[in-house]
Amino acid sequence: MGLKVYNTLTRQKEDFVPLESGEVKMYVCGPNLYGPAHVGHAMSYIVFDTIKRYLRYRGYRVKHVQNFTDIEDRIIETARSLGTSVKELAEQYIARFFAEMDALNVQRADYHPRATEVIPKIIEIIQGLIAKGYAYELDGDVYFRVTRFPDYGKLSKRSLDQMEAGARVEVDVRKEHPMDFALWKASKEGEPSWDSPWGKGRPGWHIECSAMSMQFLGEQLDIHGGGQDVIFPHHENEIAQSEAYTGKVPFVKYWIHNALLRLREGEEKMTRHLGNFISVQEALQKYSTDAIRLFILSSHYRSPLTWKEENVLAAERGAERLRAALKDYAGPPPTSPGDALCEEAEAVRREFIAAMDDDFNTPRAIAQVFELARMINQARDSGVSAHSLAYAQSILKELTDVLGLTLKGLPAPSEAEPFIALLVEVRSQLRAAKQWALADRIRERLAELGVILEDGPEGTTWKYISS
Repeated sequence: MGLKVYNTLTRQKEDFVPLESGEVKMYVCGPNLYGPAHVGHAMSYIVFDTIKRYLRYRGYRVKHVQNFTDIEDRIIETARSLGTSVKELAEQYIARFFAEMDALNVQRADYHPRATEVIPKIIEIIQGLIAKGYAYELDGDVYFRVTRFPDYGKLSKRSLDQMEAGARVEVDVRKEHPMDFALWKASKEGEPSWDSPWGKGRPGWHIECSAMSMQFLGEQLDIHGGGQDVIFPHHENEIAQSEAYTGKVPFVKYWIHNALLRLREGEEKMTRHLGNFISVQEALQKYSTDAIRLFILSSHYRSPLTWKEENVLAAERGAERLRAALKDYAGPPPTSPGDALCEEAEAVRREFIAAMDDDFNTPRAIAQVFELARMINQARDSGVSAHSLAYAQSILKELTDVLGLTLKGLPAPSEAEPFIALLVEVRSQLRAAKQWALADRIRERLAELGVILEDGPEGTTWKYISS
């Protein structure tokens, strides 16, 4: 049947056919660096990590870009309130983000650009939009003219009147239309700024993703991902400014959006500004990587999810069953013995692929994984040959790898503690010497080994996490 993907733009499942045969260009919106990531963010990154893993499993070459928003109103406000610079705040949360995503076994993108690294591309796009009549300048600010773009609203399926009625619009009486959005903001005292044809200023939020995707992936993408909360206005605005600038339609062939995570039933989604969230750091202190991933992937990515401790604990027990099925597994045998267990394992693989081909249906795929684990445990008890057992285990390992499960524990920490303490001390000295790259590398490598560092007023502490 082939892979089918639900496209937010068309509101239906479509056959997945990339723009270029065998190659997938994928852009996923990354974090805004004004605070720590929470498990709602982790839900999105785990979903798209699994999608990428599956596409590669199916033989596609995936080029993946995920941005960092390192200049934006809330970052500026937070840095000012903390008495630090925007750059220092961004560096702090980038290091923490990488450490936490590594701990969640989320593979890094091929490129992680920052908004501040693509200012020339941003200016180039804005100049092009002004030249084509899609944007206008007002006293150093530049706005996109939404009435000039006839397809505005095609992603969110709302008219301009509906958008205006339901949105918190940035009030500026100078704008031609209330829904016109900022491409460039004139400099304010104490804010970071860059030279531009319109004077010193900084980019608006929406333009950065168009600039970064074009710079690293070209003018048209196969997949653009993010949470359902950024369909409007962020992704709607990306479409308008990108297609207006390039003249190429569609800017994105498949828009994929994950549903949102709530802390409790009936509440709004997890958000940092409301404080109704559990940080990734907190979650990793209580649960293993495999439990968190199984909990999230046991619900379809388009279905809203509520963080329930009993469900995460159930996922933890499930991870233990999978680990038990892989007990004593030493690697795949050269060939299949062709017996009943191996045939059943191959049938599970086919069902797993069928599930994932149906719009990345991870709940169905996980059910197949647990069925295979049950078969393996029963076969072991019945005295099946080691060769057959290893073949079935190799398929189980293959499929759990697609889901990003590690299915392994951490080594006992006692012998490693002096070496970790030494590395923490060296990192502190590097930070004092402003050798940020080397200091970040130590943090990242320790995270890969399951050691999370926490920087605080009284120094750096560290802890082991489960994986």
